[in-house]
Amino acid sequence: MFCPKCHRLMRPDTAAKAWRCTGCGHRLPLGSGVEVGRSDASGRTVAVVEETKTATLPTTEEQCPKCGHDTAFWVLRQTRGADEPETRIFECTKCGHKWREYQ
Repeated sequence: MFCPKCHRLMRPDTAAKAWRCTGCGHRLPLGSGVEVGRSDASGRTVAVVEETKTATLPTTEEQCPKCGHDTAFWVLRQTRGADEPETRIFECTKCGHKWREYQ
């Protein structure tokens, strides 16, 4: 999350239930993300905010092998050597199932 005023990184302030800007101190409510308290290696409790999915990835007409829905998000990843083609990874927009297509 970035500050709408000074465009610096904002951090979650769990005591105030808000995002706090590291630069100007501006605050915003935490929003619709899911907050999870976790402990790191040193035993400190760290606030982790897991945001809900947004439809920012491109979509295509591809049938989901799990539910049969005909729309999926897709991304290209270089999963093998640089001299080999990319792998296309799909995610169903309805059930969230992920599958790969090797080219």
